[in-house]
Amino acid sequence: MVWGSVWPGALPGLRDSICITETACFLSAPSLRSSSLLSSIPPPHTTPGGAAAAFFTENAESTALVPSFHPSAEMFFDHPEKNEPWPPDLIKQTFQKQICSPAQNRGASLNTTFIMIHTNMKKKFSCCIVAFLLFAVICVWKERKKGSYYDSLKLQTKEFQVLKTLEKLTMRSRSQSVSSDNTQDPQKNSQALSGPKDSTKSNPQASFQVWNKESSSKNLIPRLQKILKNYLNMNKYKVSYKGPGPGVKYSADALRCYLRDRVNVSMVEATDFPFNTSDWEGYLPKENIRTKAGPWHRCAVVSSAGSLKSSQLGQEIDDHDAVLRFNGAPTANFQQDVGTKTTIRLMNSQLVTTEKRFLKDGLYNEGILIVWDPSVYHSDIPKWYKNPDYNFFNNYKSYRTMHPGQPFYILRPQMPWELWDVLQEISPEEIQPNPPSSGMLGILIMLTLCDQVDIYEFLPSKRKTDVCYYYQKFFDSACTMGAYHPLLFEKNMVKHLNEGTDEDIYLLGKATLPGFRNIHC
Repeated sequence: MVWGSVWPGALPGLRDSICITETACFLSAPSLRSSSLLSSIPPPHTTPGGAAAAFFTENAESTALVPSFHPSAEMFFDHPEKNEPWPPDLIKQTFQKQICSPAQNRGASLNTTFIMIHTNMKKKFSCCIVAFLLFAVICVWKERKKGSYYDSLKLQTKEFQVLKTLEKLTMRSRSQSVSSDNTQDPQKNSQALSGPKDSTKSNPQASFQVWNKESSSKNLIPRLQKILKNYLNMNKYKVSYKGPGPGVKYSADALRCYLRDRVNVSMVEATDFPFNTSDWEGYLPKENIRTKAGPWHRCAVVSSAGSLKSSQLGQEIDDHDAVLRFNGAPTANFQQDVGTKTTIRLMNSQLVTTEKRFLKDGLYNEGILIVWDPSVYHSDIPKWYKNPDYNFFNNYKSYRTMHPGQPFYILRPQMPWELWDVLQEISPEEIQPNPPSSGMLGILIMLTLCDQVDIYEFLPSKRKTDVCYYYQKFFDSACTMGAYHPLLFEKNMVKHLNEGTDEDIYLLGKATLPGFRNIHC
């Protein structure tokens, strides 16, 4: 059956409507309970849609509104099964039921609203969680990508143990075969005995994938490749290299001799101008550094690399006759990993100039201090003095005034560029036109003072990490591969000069170089 819709202009101010079907709506309002308002209702008429209009009258026995129909409208409310008017009781019950429904509908509407709000909050919370997880994944991916230059260094200890076991088994089988042939051919036995020795020396090279001395800029991640190109274009120090190379090949022994002859490791002296003027009288040490330092038999150069953390190398480092450390690298709270002994501390001029604790911290009162500052390419001392990279001279004087008994030397400014020339000559490509790192300078200093130099974590071990310093939480793969300094090419040189095993590099991060005093050229 079809129900009529209410005339919309019949009762102004109506608030609630109850829809019995999609096409029929009946109106109710508190104002309808007034008989004066009911008396003002115009007679029912047909709506524009053609359906009859129905209105409500006040029931004296209750506050509910009951329907009242104009006789002409009853024909529209026919019985669903018979073509006759509905019984009045049924109509009354139907309208009372519909009048009560608004409160129920409002309650249901509120419940629906709360459900929708709850659902929206859950969706927003879920979106926030997903966004956070995505952000975390991106950050982790970037960090891993930043340091993913040399996956072969990430060998597991289990693989190492397997390789060592195989090596021992091979050596044992060879020694047994040698002993069985001993009585038959003594000369053959002599040659076989040298075989396992050579194999022992070469097998670790094959077993442990460590730093490759043929590394080039192709091994750098794109970010560091771009930085290298930028430094080549900047050429801050006006480098104009005209020597041999690049890519000149030297044997390890020949390169040691070449370094000893080409690089003059010495300090600024009181006789050098302008340090011989009255402004500098009494500040520079009177003794040459060689009277204070060395000669020593075994020396250790301890880098500041983050891979020294948890290395347990402290006692081994302290067993050396002399230990060189860099810049502000501490020993307190890190004794088990880096030891306690400090014989020489090499510092860059930036630290001496800008570090507020330099004049007061007891860290800088132990051992022999050496500061270095880069000059323009191959500038002499007077030109460098007029234009230092960092003007550390005032702080140097202040320190010497406060600690007159503390040995404190200034590295000759030409020395870094003499070392740089050798690096450029033997490297397969153009290197950064910037001075070598403090690490490489420290290695050269100790090679002139010691018979043997053990260098820790300059070549990365199995503990390789993007953490730059063992005493700080600063991450950057440039600390291993180099950005400002030609660090990659410095590591190539150290690996070429290394007389230790790849096992020592992989497990301990230790490279062993013979000092210049014991080489015969």
